Amino acid sequence: MDTRERLISSATTLLTEEGVDAVTLRGIAKATGVSHGAPLRHFAGRAQLLSAVASNGFEALRHRFDDVLPGPPRERLLAACRSYVEFSRAAPSMFALMFRHDLLDHEDPVLARLTAETFDSFGELVAAAQHEGWRVDTDAQALTAALWSALYGVAELGLWGGTGNASLIETLETTLEAFFG
Repeated sequence: MDTRERLISSATTLLTEEGVDAVTLRGIAKATGVSHGAPLRHFAGRAQLLSAVASNGFEALRHRFDDVLPGPPRERLLAACRSYVEFSRAAPSMFALMFRHDLLDHEDPVLARLTAETFDSFGELVAAAQHEGWRVDTDAQALTAALWSALYGVAELGLWGGTGNASLIETLETTLEAFFG
């Protein structure tokens, strides 16, 4: 593994174990066993390093959508929705970072591409379900964005304990019921 990949790996480990505030260039250098200046030879700054980490998160989420088992399009979409929330529970720090636009490099082409690919992959599942008769009178892009937003909200509230007395799973299933009837 080259130094750049080792830095990203160390950053991911620190993110997972200690949260985003622990992911500093100095901390990553120390965890990787390189000089304090080494991260700046591979990344323009912290935002670029965090963007590389977040890119891996979007790639992992997209793979979850791609790995949904074959079946009827509506069932595949429901499985992807549940997988989205499961991802947030399995990797809460990564999930939080992926949507921290204040910490990420908006000009990073890899992050932009992987974010778009992940959203588009989810959108393909929405379009397939629509093709089979689900919510056919709704614009596919708007429906994808609405469902994505609802899932993000459920996941975020679940991470912060904001679902009141309802469990995260109950909240997710109620949300899916609202969309899928």
